[in-house]
Amino acid sequence: MKKMLMLFLSLHIFISLPAFSEAKGYLFIIGGGSRPETMMKKFVKLADKFNSGKIIIFPMASSVPDEVGSEQAEQLKRFGAREVEYHILTREQALKVENTGILDDVGGVFFSGGVQSRLMDILIDTPIHRKLLEIYEKGAVIGGTSAGAAVMSEIMITGDEKREVKKGHEFETIQANNIVTVKGFGFIKTAIIDQHFIRRKRHNRLISLVAENPKLLGIGIDESTAIIFTPDEIFEVVGERNVVVYDATQAQIRISPSRLISGFNMIMHILSSGDRFNLKTKEVMR
Repeated sequence: MKKMLMLFLSLHIFISLPAFSEAKGYLFIIGGGSRPETMMKKFVKLADKFNSGKIIIFPMASSVPDEVGSEQAEQLKRFGAREVEYHILTREQALKVENTGILDDVGGVFFSGGVQSRLMDILIDTPIHRKLLEIYEKGAVIGGTSAGAAVMSEIMITGDEKREVKKGHEFETIQANNIVTVKGFGFIKTAIIDQHFIRRKRHNRLISLVAENPKLLGIGIDESTAIIFTPDEIFEVVGERNVVVYDATQAQIRISPSRLISGFNMIMHILSSGDRFNLKTKEVMR
């Protein structure tokens, strides 16, 4: 009888586990380019909803982090942020638990653009990374632009490919085992994020990755455009341009011995400001 009760309780707990995370926070993911005032005021407003509303900027992806951090801090203050700081960390600093104190009582965190691998080399799998996931789960808004957008998903596009190509001929194929990826911060586990998407014609690389990972959506965000990812797994598009979503969850994908990809019934959505998308049902909500 006792064994039967334990089995029932185990099954009940298993069935009750949510298929998606229970994060209470928001993601504010910008595809790069200019950041319109109306868009960034939404980020400030979301940060103001949690804790003190203080915003921390991590500009380490940039080659001039001090300049970028200072400029973005001033911009966010102009847009209504009550308190903004920027921190340029080294790997050694990020590994020290005591330095997670810079994230105490914050309402939002923002990752600047540049080269995403610089940011990952410093923060991935550190106490700072774990604290970022923790404050997101509790209700903070985590934002980023360009490279700061690429780091959001669990699978991160590095910007490189495995085949050797001449300059100006990058990503000309839809091909398996070609796009270089690494582990990202993992705020999003159900999609792969790409940025500067339409402006820089990055369809081929995202289609290739979605075909290789058909359980994941591909979300390509264009410049001056963002998605606001809510706790109920719905994102809304804000800004001036488009967001493209690739859905291969019901597609038939074939990969030839030469790694050439073919696929049938892949769905593509082109979204603009005001459109919403439900990641649970994989449906557009107009």
